[in-house]
Amino acid sequence: MSTDVAALLSGLGTGFGLIIAIGAQNAYVLKQGILGNHVLAIALVCSVMDSLLIIAGVSGLGVIITSNETLLNIARFGGAAFLAYYGIKSFISAFKAASLNIYLTDKSSDLKNTILTVLALSLLNPHLYLDTCVLIGTIGAQFQAIDRPYFILGAISASFIWFFSLSYGAALLIPLFKKPISWKILDFIIAIVMWTISYSLIFYMH
Repeated sequence: MSTDVAALLSGLGTGFGLIIAIGAQNAYVLKQGILGNHVLAIALVCSVMDSLLIIAGVSGLGVIITSNETLLNIARFGGAAFLAYYGIKSFISAFKAASLNIYLTDKSSDLKNTILTVLALSLLNPHLYLDTCVLIGTIGAQFQAIDRPYFILGAISASFIWFFSLSYGAALLIPLFKKPISWKILDFIIAIVMWTISYSLIFYMH
């Protein structure tokens, strides 16, 4: 196997391994996909944002981030506060009648607020930087300079494939979420995910 193909496959595998996980960003993307709320825009924003951070990480940004304690703490506590707040919203939503109907309030969210929420859930979560800039960046940096673009292409491809699949594939779950209990469970799970990540940022990330 040539080195460029090896780098491409490594980037693809690493990208999928780190992106496919139950996290704040994926939980939000899944919910909006089920609602049919700005699906294309959300998939594009998440993919492009990941791509820029992957490129920056392989180029050396990960080293800068991990060496700046002040920057890490700002992201850590700011992200924890936002995730805790969003978790509370999801928890309350699980007990509201409106949240049981897939065609009500959430689908009417305007594009601006939806994009801002995606950006906040992503950029205020230090785990995103650790995955894209630090972990992917560290692995990518091990390849020769001539092969790094292939690694980056693989990792970016994984991001696009995942977010577009999650966003549009969520529509397959619509029949399930016509049942009130399914919607309650989803909102409750999202709340737990948000609170868990928030807690881990405060007490386990140093």
